[in-house]
Amino acid sequence: MQSQMKKRKLMGDINVVPYIDVMLVLLVIFMVTAPLLTQGIEVELPKAGAEPIEDSSDNIPLVLSVDAAGNLYLNVGDNEDQPISGKEIVARTALVLDVSPDTQIFIKADRAVPYGNVVGAMVLLQQGGAENVGFVTDPLNTYPVPE
Repeated sequence: MQSQMKKRKLMGDINVVPYIDVMLVLLVIFMVTAPLLTQGIEVELPKAGAEPIEDSSDNIPLVLSVDAAGNLYLNVGDNEDQPISGKEIVARTALVLDVSPDTQIFIKADRAVPYGNVVGAMVLLQQGGAENVGFVTDPLNTYPVPE
């Protein structure tokens, strides 16, 4: 009777097939989500309490201003105090950068301007050839701290 019963030998190996399946599923999930996390516009934001920028060149910086109503103003060309169109901003920015490629470019936006309007202004400058855009801010102690 004992010859009919076989002794089972314990298996000491780990079955890794389920782990490989889980790894492949995670790999697919990360491959799909990774491109979604890297979208956006690359900007260099000013830091709190940053020192004023000293211009070593003789060029006047190009400043695009956005008022509370969303109107755009450029400090280059005629009638600097009159609102300007997006096409004109792109054309003037390209002209300034063609003449002087090392011109600093800044956006000066009112606190009440929605974020989307500031991004739209930045896109217009980039369409004109601007690679680096800075933001003009007030010092930290200018505004009262909300309670």
